[in-house]
Amino acid sequence: MPRWATIRRPERRTFGARLALVAQTIGQPFMPWQRMVADVGGEMVDGRPCYREILVSVPRQNGKTTLMLAWELDRALGWGRRQRIVYSAQTGNDARKKILEDQVPLIVETPFGVAIDDVRRVNGSEGIVFRGGSRLDVLASSKASGHGRTLDLAVIDEAFDDVDDRREQAILPAMVTKRDAQLLIVSTMGTDESVYLNRKVDQGREMSFRDDSRIAYFEWSAPDDADIDDPATWYACMPALGHTIDEADIRHARQTMTEGEFRRAYLNQRTASDERVIPEVIWRAACSAEVIPENGVVFAVDANPERSWASIVAADRDGRVELLEHRPGTAWVIARASELVRRWSAAVAVDPAGPAGSLISDLKAADVRVIEVAGQELTKACGQFYDGITNRSVVVRSDVRLDNAVAAAKRRPSGDAWIWARKTSLVDISPLVAATVAVYAAKNGPTVEVNIAWA
Repeated sequence: MPRWATIRRPERRTFGARLALVAQTIGQPFMPWQRMVADVGGEMVDGRPCYREILVSVPRQNGKTTLMLAWELDRALGWGRRQRIVYSAQTGNDARKKILEDQVPLIVETPFGVAIDDVRRVNGSEGIVFRGGSRLDVLASSKASGHGRTLDLAVIDEAFDDVDDRREQAILPAMVTKRDAQLLIVSTMGTDESVYLNRKVDQGREMSFRDDSRIAYFEWSAPDDADIDDPATWYACMPALGHTIDEADIRHARQTMTEGEFRRAYLNQRTASDERVIPEVIWRAACSAEVIPENGVVFAVDANPERSWASIVAADRDGRVELLEHRPGTAWVIARASELVRRWSAAVAVDPAGPAGSLISDLKAADVRVIEVAGQELTKACGQFYDGITNRSVVVRSDVRLDNAVAAAKRRPSGDAWIWARKTSLVDISPLVAATVAVYAAKNGPTVEVNIAWA
């Protein structure tokens, strides 16, 4: 049985049996856990699904693919009208392989094969077109991927790899006009870097007890204090063990895998990432919705290496930090920075060797006072910011964009110390770099104290 689960309401009819029939037809009969999810997630009221979102967290190799494929095929063929379905994975290439190399062969070898009109393999438009007009398409992992579409079913697979909400942000607006649309999120647990999944799991656990929730949540996992070498622990959290997984194979995995990876993959436990520079618990403790820089404010500008995003951050001499802007491109930076400087009689800090260094001459031409934080000063700035977050002498206004940057940030050596690594970090970390530079400039550079509310 799952540790958390939305309960079945027997007074509601469900299309769970139809999903189970689809799975049986493709030669992959549902295991009890899959049928549980299908029966609850398929509950209907007033002709539409009760649950807009179904979130399933289960260990690896326990049958997630069968559950997702049954849901996709039922949508494509069993709803009486054309359906638009999208599948997404960690990357567009992962999604493409899953559809074309895993799901298509499973379909074409079954009675459902005759329902396929076309398999599209052209890069960028991969998917399946069914007779009757329904489509199952690959969704690229970007915020703009869902623009211009309307979606009836969206699948987010392996959400543990997401360090931000971009997949969901691409999907939800495309579903808003569809009263019977559903979002299916299926994933094994991740690490403290799994910002998106961790938020969804925390939300799902809470919603699983609420009668008014439109989120159905299911989690099979072992408690943190469980004996990971005891087969009883394995049977308690792996719903496919004894069905499609043998105990001997799990014992072998325990002997060969690191403890952390075994816990995550087979016990479905959230683990710590050795690569995260600022641990999540420390970062969260330094964040608050009440933080407002106001005492000797300095602004800082930074951009990602591609110059496709830029950020402006404010910090004050007391170590209070706020991300003010994070927008596409850099064309807007000079005007916005000039506006802030005039209002606050402040300066702008920049790493001259970074992507935003090219903006320094334009900033100066706009009568903006620039503080350059370069070389050894930048190294000191990174160390000072890290120490400040750790000892709470630096506090940050809560912002998911900064959360994402900190979760994904990497560092690279600089002499005997380190600096933030823009190129190898998983996402745009310009909000974090700008915050680092702003804190250093505010604490060490010239500032002018003013008393003006934020505009």
